[in-house]
Amino acid sequence: MKKPVFTGSSAAIITPFSDGHIDYAAMKRLIDLQRNAGTAAITVCGTTGEASALSSQERQELICFTKQNAGPMTVIAGSGSNSTEYAVRFSLDAQSAGADAVLVVTPYYNKTSQEGLVEHYYAVADAVDLPVILYNVPSRTGMTITPETYRRLAGHPNINGVKEASGSVPLAVAVLRDTDLNLWSGNDDLTVPLMCLGAKGVISVAANVIPAQMAKLAGLCLAGRYREAAEEQLRLSPLMEALFLDVNPIPVKAAAEILGLCSGQLRLPLRQLSEEKKKKLSDVLRAYA
Repeated sequence: MKKPVFTGSSAAIITPFSDGHIDYAAMKRLIDLQRNAGTAAITVCGTTGEASALSSQERQELICFTKQNAGPMTVIAGSGSNSTEYAVRFSLDAQSAGADAVLVVTPYYNKTSQEGLVEHYYAVADAVDLPVILYNVPSRTGMTITPETYRRLAGHPNINGVKEASGSVPLAVAVLRDTDLNLWSGNDDLTVPLMCLGAKGVISVAANVIPAQMAKLAGLCLAGRYREAAEEQLRLSPLMEALFLDVNPIPVKAAAEILGLCSGQLRLPLRQLSEEKKKKLSDVLRAYA
């Protein structure tokens, strides 16, 4: 097995905005919250961080800022694109900004064949001197990485693992059984099931608002205390579900605002959570405050 980029819980951190600009004072508070809660890694400029709505300069500055304030936490930078040229460029930018690893989503919209997927990832992995984490999220991209493609990608020394967010336990089993890739759950609600099988942790949306609980959940699994972990997973499941009342990151940004962590501002085309859904979310949050 390749040495994992991190073990435990990584927050797929939101990007706070104020008057349309990145709110760096709020970002520092969010990073400090994660560090104090025992979070192992910060994943910045990902889906939850609205990376697709950030300019190249904003990405670079945000990754650099995160690295400067992360302390001992590993910094993983989202650098994927549906253009291989841009994915390479974003990954090189992340490397120059100090990221410890890059997270590269499968191409979306134009998508590709499995052969094209191998060439896409090899181009990124050849270009950088950082561990590359594959990101499989077919609900957003319209394509998935097959077990055979995972086996082929595992042959590249810079490809370290995968954020598996397909929701398919059999696919995760195939990765863990047939490759030396590390695997992290990309779905909070599958943290314990996948870690029972050998996943190294979770890249978590929920960690934005319950970082200590997610660090505890992953820690229990890493310690082999699966019965306790299962109980904790069940206890946290209502909040995990509530954080997907709408398209991510709409609910988690609303939750952060409810908790006074930052504003709930989003960039279009994302819009604020409806008042009805916000009330449901607020009611669930009270149980974890």
